[in-house]
Amino acid sequence: VKGEGNLPKLVLTSTHGSEAEIYLFGGCVTSWKAASKDLLFVRPDAVFNGQKPISGGIPHCFPQFGPGPMQQHGFARNMNWSAVDSENVEGNPVVTLELKDGPYSRSMWDFSFRALYKVILNKNSLSTELVITNTDKKPFSFSTALHTYFSASATGASVKGLKGCKTLNKDLDPTNPLEGKEERDVVTFPGFVDCIYLDAPNALHLDNGLGDII
Repeated sequence: VKGEGNLPKLVLTSTHGSEAEIYLFGGCVTSWKAASKDLLFVRPDAVFNGQKPISGGIPHCFPQFGPGPMQQHGFARNMNWSAVDSENVEGNPVVTLELKDGPYSRSMWDFSFRALYKVILNKNSLSTELVITNTDKKPFSFSTALHTYFSASATGASVKGLKGCKTLNKDLDPTNPLEGKEERDVVTFPGFVDCIYLDAPNALHLDNGLGDII
C-alpha cells in the first residue's frame, strides 16, 4: 500500500491478531502491534520523503554502525529495498526483503553484496534476521545493527539481564568512555544515559513502563 509521503509500505497481518508495517525505503519496520498496541516508536518529526532515513521503528545500520569513514550508520537505511519472498506459516506472515549494491552504495563502499532481511510476525513476537553475502571478488568487513526504537516511558522503563556485563560509560566524555561493570539486577533511566554493554546476553527483558514486557 501507499504509506506516508506515498512511499510503498508492506502491511503484515497475523490471523492471531498482531500487525506490522515495513517501508521498502530503508527496509524499515515502523510498526509492530500486539493486542492492538504499538510497541515501536517513530519520532514525531520523522521525514517520509525517500531522501532522509526514517527516524524510528527498526532502522538498519549497515555496513557501518555509528560514525566512521562514510555517513552515520552507513547507507542501507537510505536505499530502497525489494520484497523478494513472502509466505504464510500457520497464519503468520513471513516476508523477505533484499538490498544489493548500486551506484549510491558504491560511492561510499566499493563492494558488491547482497543483503537479505527476513521479518517474521507471530502472535506475540516479531523476529528479524539479516544475512549479508559477499558477492564481490575481494573480501570486506562490516558492522551492522538493527537500531530499534521502542515506545516507552523514560522514567518507568527498565531492563533486566545486563548484570555482570562490562560497561563503557560515555555520559561524561563520549570520546573517552569510563570502563566499569554493571552491578544492578534492573537498569533504570533516571536521566540521560549513554552506555555501551559488552558481551550482553542474547535475551534481555525490557519493561517499557507502559505495561508491557518485551
